[in-house]
Amino acid sequence: MGLGALHTVSLARAREKAREARELLVDGLDPLEARSAERRTADSNAARAVTFEVEAETYIEAHRHGWKNAKHADQWTNTLETYAYPFIGKLLVSEIDTALVMKCLQPIWTTKTETASRVRGRIESVLDYATALKHRSGDNPARWRGHLDNLLPKPTKVSKTEHHAALPYAEIGALMKLIRAEDGLSARALEFTVLTATRTGEAIGAHWSEIDLEGALWSVPASRMKAGLPHRVPLSRRALKLLEGLPRSGPLVFPGMREGKPLSNMAMLVLLQKRMGRPDLTVHGFRSTFRDWAAESTNIANEVVEMALAHKIENPTEAAYRRGELLERRAKLMQAWADYCGRVHTDATVTPIRAKKA
Repeated sequence: MGLGALHTVSLARAREKAREARELLVDGLDPLEARSAERRTADSNAARAVTFEVEAETYIEAHRHGWKNAKHADQWTNTLETYAYPFIGKLLVSEIDTALVMKCLQPIWTTKTETASRVRGRIESVLDYATALKHRSGDNPARWRGHLDNLLPKPTKVSKTEHHAALPYAEIGALMKLIRAEDGLSARALEFTVLTATRTGEAIGAHWSEIDLEGALWSVPASRMKAGLPHRVPLSRRALKLLEGLPRSGPLVFPGMREGKPLSNMAMLVLLQKRMGRPDLTVHGFRSTFRDWAAESTNIANEVVEMALAHKIENPTEAAYRRGELLERRAKLMQAWADYCGRVHTDATVTPIRAKKA
């Protein structure tokens, strides 16, 4: 049994190590096996010395390509950074227990219940991942059934329906005037999002290759749609003018600061809530504004509006029929919406839209 190199282990230390090895033999233990076991324990401890934040980042990267929506990874990162990392981010995954998980959840469980439920599920997934990698052992302290359900009220008992803050449609013209007065790509992206009644991710992820300026049509691929189906958006004259005024420095219509990446999904919200002083509004809420306007101020059929919003139609036969029949009627709807957004209103007025019978 080697005790170490002569130039690193003194004679006195070598004698001490030999004595320790003989004591193990007296106790019926193999000193070579004992040393190997000690090294395995040290290696195991080193492997387990992973913080929750590092483990979460590894988990997100490992699952990124399996998630249907590209912004899902950003949502994971944002919620964990906001609600989990301040409490457990720098702690080893092996040290996280129920009390620490509760510190993350209790402050928001009754006020932001839907968000809190997502945070809990994401913490649970990261800790399960850590267990699979042998970075921790034992039960998962973030599991709900048979554990946290004994400590926290059921989400359905405390949650309130959380709606995206929406602007009354009679006020859209005045707000749009302010948006158009703002400089920067975020303002152009926000105006484009409102005019097309699309979701944030769909708008900021737009590629020039999807835009047909001559045909006044934007074709969003299925990979970037919530319903997983391709969606065509008729472009109003104002939307076309906006696009024609944008510089083309790459494939993205609204490029971000990082090369090859689109504008941040928070850029429009920061513009709206902080620069423009409207913390009561959200970007997604403009879809509700559009929906309310269409329902209360036009005579357009409901199915046309639903198709414009890219709401999923469960019946595949009906969905196929509508896709072939409604594009022209949706083009009229989107032009009427752009015209309405371009005027400042003192009250809501009915906007007649001549609809062709299906």
